Amino acid sequence: MKDKGVYSFSTCWNIKRHTVGREMIEEIKELGFRQVELNYNVTEELMKTIEPMIERGEIGVSSVHNVFPFMGDKDYDTDSVMLGFDDEAKRQRSVELLIRSMDYADRYGVKAVVVHPGEVPFEYNIDSELKRLYREYGKDSAEYRRLWSEMLERRERLGPVYARRIRDSLEQAAEHAAKKGWDVAIGIETRSRCYQMPTLMEAKAICDELRGAPVYLWYDIGHAMMMDRMGLYDNLAELEQVKRYIYGVHIHETLELSDHWCPYVHSKDLKFFDHFLEAIDLARVKVYELKAACTPEEIHESHKLITGKIEGMKV
Repeated sequence: MKDKGVYSFSTCWNIKRHTVGREMIEEIKELGFRQVELNYNVTEELMKTIEPMIERGEIGVSSVHNVFPFMGDKDYDTDSVMLGFDDEAKRQRSVELLIRSMDYADRYGVKAVVVHPGEVPFEYNIDSELKRLYREYGKDSAEYRRLWSEMLERRERLGPVYARRIRDSLEQAAEHAAKKGWDVAIGIETRSRCYQMPTLMEAKAICDELRGAPVYLWYDIGHAMMMDRMGLYDNLAELEQVKRYIYGVHIHETLELSDHWCPYVHSKDLKFFDHFLEAIDLARVKVYELKAACTPEEIHESHKLITGKIEGMKV
């Protein structure tokens, strides 16, 4: 199998198929990847057979995804207020969990920790309802626009409060890492729900305020595509403003509001994803984050198209 070079591959693709960590990693290696991103569902049990592979140099780890290893507490899962909690004890616990993830990253020689930093909380999952209205009535419908306005008013009103707490939490984690001498980047990821943080401009502001700390944007391409479609921000225009802040990318494409598909292959659109090739090329860590439905053949074809097009840009 052709070596995928500097590209990494997330365990989110096959984690549900495996109970033994080594077998999960071997399946990814068979695709030609020499590096993996250990996602937030990787347990300590799975790590028992993955750690020896890392130590022997059988696999490299490009990144780990906070909270790592997996913990089953819903207060601190990937869709929570996390680093922006009002409750100070919960916020401090979130900082401790991020530091734990960074400790593992340092131990494994990992370049970055991917972080879902937080959200503006709602009493229910308003994003799910908005996506239902989008699919049933369309983005321009009165039903969608009415609920979207309600979401946006609260998000814009409370966003600065949560952004400040997120910034303070990231600063705490970065200061701890500096004292420990860890060379680990924190990548704050663009998210898949409209009430979650950060937007591209929120990420830029946080990075600017923490200039000098190892806090960067983790550009999740598919998530940003979805937020653009829903109307949260202008992905392509704002990408131009944040390219220099990007440390890592999650590579996947969306079909309408469904994400984690193979770029070019599933959309059958051989042009639009070209907009993201420069960001992929610039990123220090490049990770495919694909769903289980993507087959090895589709993954190979997508990678061939991406790398071929990037090479073509440089001719």
